[in-house]
Order: sequence, then structure tokens, then C-alpha cells
Amino acid sequence: MGLIDSHAHLTFPELMCQVDDVLDRAKDAGVDQIITIGTDLADAKRAIELAEQHTGTVFVGAGFHPHEAGKVADEQLTSMTSLWSQPCVVALGEMGLDYHYDFADRSVQRDVFAKQLTLARAFDKPLILHSREAFEDTAMLLVEHGFQNKPAVFHCFTGTASEAEQIAAMGWRISFTGVVTFKKSQWLQEIAKDYLADKIMVETDAPYLSPVPVRNKRPNEPAYVAHTARFLAELRGVSYDEFAEQSAQNTRAFFQLPI
Repeated sequence: MGLIDSHAHLTFPELMCQVDDVLDRAKDAGVDQIITIGTDLADAKRAIELAEQHTGTVFVGAGFHPHEAGKVADEQLTSMTSLWSQPCVVALGEMGLDYHYDFADRSVQRDVFAKQLTLARAFDKPLILHSREAFEDTAMLLVEHGFQNKPAVFHCFTGTASEAEQIAAMGWRISFTGVVTFKKSQWLQEIAKDYLADKIMVETDAPYLSPVPVRNKRPNEPAYVAHTARFLAELRGVSYDEFAEQSAQNTRAFFQLPI
């Protein structure tokens, strides 16, 4: 059983222009499956088209990223829900809040996130969450909309140990990108070192956040998730094969991916 990159953006220009080669390199690196994320309606449609061309290898998460919140009209939300019913769409999102960049007004972000959560309750699919410097509001809205103890993952987690504990207590989980390999990420490494073996997942968030030892290579791509997995295996004191199998098993179960 090979690795799974649980979060990438294959439709972003840096990767889409070479997507066949990107997928070949992923396969060569032992990455069996990839979840590519659509961040708005047009991007989600491109992601679905790509997944349909690579059945069994590429799957989709679809939602409105908080950066896009200021552009989202109600009719687009309705159109997004029609995409959520597609078989290759295994998760709803990424959706959430970003108070770091504030590309959209915070009240607008919260409104669009809340509307997506309301619509998501009709679907039996996990949530992929984007939460940057916005944990309290993100968690509050999830609870208000009935998602406590429902499958949800805080992707690219870079929060505090306290936040990781609160996420676990609410029945949610976190996933790790190449950020955990950075020298200045000791706090994140401490969280990852003891994170529950039956919950841990890895991702690239490609084309961003290339891990050590390829941190200077751009763009990041799914093949590089193997570097993050190797780092985490060593950090946790297990073999690479054991970690790869466990993380893939966790990811496959969480997103209900086929073997």
C-alpha cells in the first residue's frame, strides 16, 4: 500500500501545465492516490474533470476557500452542491476562515462558511477545513452547525498544542504538510510526534510548502509527500513502510477511498 497525498491543488497552473508528468512522478515515488482540491466553482469543475480522466488515482475535495468568499453568490453555492454529489468528490472543502491574509472581509468569510456548513449537512462526506489564525471562530461555527464528532480535518495544521487537543476533543483531526519538516517548526514536531497513529494523515498542499530536503524546489508536488512521511516516521520512531501504510490506511478510511 502506497502513500496518499490527502491535499493538493493539481489544477493550479504550476501543476496543471505538467499534470501527466506530476502524476507519473507521484507514482514513481510510491504515492498511489491524490485528493485534489477545488477552491471555487470553476476550479472544482476542473478538478472533477481531472479526476474523471484518472479514475482511482485522483479524487476531489470541492468548496469555496475563504480567500474566495467575497466573490461567492448564493447561486454559486447551489451549483457547488450539485458538484458535491459527484462520485469522485470525496470531501467538502476546503472551506473555513483565514484571518491572516484577510483577502475577504471576516464577516463575509463567516457567512460563506456558515452557508456551506448548512448545505454540507445533507451530505455524508467529510469536511476539509482551512483555518488560519481563526481557530475559535472556525470551531464555534462547526459546533453551531452540528459538526461536533463529525468527520472533519484541519488541513495544513500549524496551530498550537492546545488547539490540537481541542480539535481531538471535538472528534476532528489534523493533517501535516511539509511545514513539519522545517527547522523552525519544533512546536509542530512535538504535536506530530505523539499524534494518534490511527488518525495521522499527510499532505503536500502542492504547489506550496515544499518539504525539506526539497524546500527550495518550486512548485511542490505530490511526489514530495514521501519526504514528509519519511521525516514523520523517523520523528515517531517507526519504519517508513509502517508509517506509509498506517497513514494511507487512515486517509483511505477517512475519505472512504477505494483500495
